[in-house]
Amino acid sequence: MLFGLAAGLATLPALAEVTPPAAGTAEAPATPAPAATPAHAELTGLLRLDELFAIMQKEGEAYGDELQDELFAGQGGPRWHQEVRDIYAADRLLPLFLATFDAALADADIAPMRDFFAAPFGRRAVDLELAARRALLDEGVEEAATLRLEDMMAAEAPRLAQIERFAAAADLIEANVLGGLNANLAFYRGMVEGGAIPGDPTDEDLLADVWSQEDSIRAETERWLYSYLLLAYDPLTDDEIDGYIAFSESGPGRQLNAALFAAFDRVFEQVSYDLGKAAAAMLAGQEI
Repeated sequence: MLFGLAAGLATLPALAEVTPPAAGTAEAPATPAPAATPAHAELTGLLRLDELFAIMQKEGEAYGDELQDELFAGQGGPRWHQEVRDIYAADRLLPLFLATFDAALADADIAPMRDFFAAPFGRRAVDLELAARRALLDEGVEEAATLRLEDMMAAEAPRLAQIERFAAAADLIEANVLGGLNANLAFYRGMVEGGAIPGDPTDEDLLADVWSQEDSIRAETERWLYSYLLLAYDPLTDDEIDGYIAFSESGPGRQLNAALFAAFDRVFEQVSYDLGKAAAAMLAGQEI
């Protein structure tokens, strides 16, 4: 159920014409991460969100390297790496996530969610999801997972069809595509705040550019998500996956997924905005 996409998976906005901002360009103040005490501590503990955010921090650092290569010709240096580490710091992002997650479930009956993930199958599912996410940090594993997906698509494998039903039951593709678009828009806004996009673009300009990326974001979302789910759930039986689908389609399952996506979206929008501002500062030759 831990299906926020890999940190930085969204396609980099098409910044073909970035310009170094003038020194001293004012930056919008960063949104502080609120101090949040989880109202549903047992549920969040069962989901092992602290472990997930530690993995996401590593994903984010790898994405920072990609941004460095694309925007700064690999010349970001140690200060860029430190900025990226700070932006993706788990102890900064997890409270932000939990504040949104708790608010989204404020009126929900979380007992069925807690019971599902406290049961042996629920615990095993979270184990498998986290293990697959860690494994995909290795480029070789990710490449092998992608090749396996391509083979299963060519063979029209029944397991892939079941994984596609699972993704549809939880609305994983559409929710992650929308999250990727929102994250890219936030990155743009950070760049604009830092003066790194010429022409004083309006929100309408930014939205048009972001929506032009929908097809590429959708294709990358499907590739990553199906590869990940096939890897994570490979040890499960068809009946076990069908049981997971049934939970995802239930009222509590839908409420939980909606809360998770709202919280992931909040986190990735903040991260992307902060990355945009940091990139603008780097392009200006400012210390980050």
